[in-house]
Order: sequence, then structure tokens, then C-alpha cells
Amino acid sequence: MKNTRTLTEGALLASVFAILLAITTYVPLLGMITAWALPLPFVIYTYRRGLRPGIMLWVVSFFLAFVIGGLVTVPSAFIFGSGGIVVGELYRRKLSGFGVLIGAGLVYTANMLLAFLGLILVFGENPMQLAAELMREQIDAAQSTLGGFAQNPEQLEQMYEVIHTLVYLAPVMIVGVGVTLALLTKVLSYYLLKRLGHEVHSLPPFREWRFPRSFLWYYLIVMILAMVGAEEGTMMFLIIWNLFPLLEVIIAVQGFAVIFYYFYKKKVTAVVPIIILVAGVLLPPLLYIIRIIGIIDLGFDLRKRISGQEK
Repeated sequence: MKNTRTLTEGALLASVFAILLAITTYVPLLGMITAWALPLPFVIYTYRRGLRPGIMLWVVSFFLAFVIGGLVTVPSAFIFGSGGIVVGELYRRKLSGFGVLIGAGLVYTANMLLAFLGLILVFGENPMQLAAELMREQIDAAQSTLGGFAQNPEQLEQMYEVIHTLVYLAPVMIVGVGVTLALLTKVLSYYLLKRLGHEVHSLPPFREWRFPRSFLWYYLIVMILAMVGAEEGTMMFLIIWNLFPLLEVIIAVQGFAVIFYYFYKKKVTAVVPIIILVAGVLLPPLLYIIRIIGIIDLGFDLRKRISGQEK
């Protein structure tokens, strides 16, 4: 009887995945929304039935993806299926919200790396290089079509310089996409499983987010290396260009968490720190100040001092 229920639920969730994948593939606008739901059938099935049934559903999804869109859609089954299985299994093992997020982030990042390497094998060239060349061609076309476009040679040169540096940012983009997918899967699956009556751990409030103090030393070391400089194309150049933006984001998140913590302790409405968050993202000078706050918190535990003032 139990096996029958397991198979029935598996068939139902496989059908749900097939419908979501078909919409994602053939209905562009709606597909942008349904794409985020692709891991959810795997999350539910793995959480309820275990790792082995989840893997069996994953294998079936390859066949369904091939029937729906051929080889082009099989990577979607691989990427979102594996992400959903990991999230479902980590939830089943009662890991913390951050533990689930880290596990999902690792598997999605690995998947993005495999996809990147696969594109290199298919095209025989760095996809970032192809994207940069396409952007240059579009700028050149706009320049020749629109007489007033970027008439200032310095502005045009800056645009070309930005495009040129994008070629070296493949690692940080792979990690960024992996973490974004992990966060979306974590949040959506949490609310869905709660809706279905399951007890799962949520992420801690944003004001309590904090990174290990070692990140401060990583940030300072990479910042010094960036100030010293490295020859373009060398391994050190790639490390600096990819680690520095990631560490800046981490320090900024730490700083924003302190802002939210401060206003929470002062019993001020959450609207105020949200406005500061939006302004910080849009205004680089303010973001610089937020990063300084994050550095101070990592080095001297600013939130502990804020709590001490309340006593």
C-alpha cells in the first residue's frame, strides 16, 4: 500500500514537472515565472519519500524533458532536479535554514559550472567572450544608426572597457547565479512545505545574518592585492576580479544587516531600513558607507555594542 502511494505521488509530481517545463519552454512570459517552480516537485517528493525515490523521479524527468523539448531541455531537468533533491533531503534531515541554503548554493553553483563548461565544448569558445563580442557589435550598430549615441569618445571607450572586463567575470557570475537560484528554491520550497503542513526551518531574520570574521581578512587581503594590481590575463588578475566583487557583496550584506538590527532595537518601523537598503543599492556613495559599517561589525561586533546600549 505504501509503495502504491509512493508511485502514485511520484507520477503526479512527474506530471506537474512536465507541465511546468512545457510552459517554461513554450510560453515565454509565463515561463519566466514557472521556471522558478521547476525544483518544487523534487523538493516535495524527496522530503516526503526519501532520497532514493527523489533520484528515481529525477531520472524520469530526463525522459520527460527529452520528450517535451529534445536535448535542449534536458539540462533544465538536471539543474533544477538536482537542486530540488538536495533542498528536499536537507529539509528532511532537519538542517537549519542556512544549512539548506548553503547546500543548495553549492549544488546550483556546481551545475552552473558544468553548464558553462558544456557551452565551451559546444561552441569551442568562452561564452563570456561570445557575449562580449555580441555587445560590441550591438554598440557599433547603434553608433552607426543613431548619430547621437555616445558621441563622447571617452564614454564609448569606457563602455568598451566594461565589456572587456566582463570576459574575466565568469566565475563570479556562476557563483552569483548559483546563489540566486538556491535562495529562490529555498524560499519557495519553505512556504510550499509549510503550506502542506510540514515543519521546516526558515532562514533567520535578515537582522541576524552575519558572516565569519575571517571574511574581513579575505576582503582586506584582496583589496590590497587589487590596489597593488596584477597583469591582465594572469591567475592573480582573475582571482582579484572575481573575489573582490563577491567579498564586497558579503561586506555590504553584513552592513545592511547591522542597519536592520539597529532600527529593530530602536523599535523603528521596518520601512526605514528597507528604504536605506534600496537607496544603498542605487547610490554607490551610500553603499560605500554601508560596507564600512559591515567592516566595523565584522571586526568589533557592532551589534553587540548596540545591544549593550539597550541595557
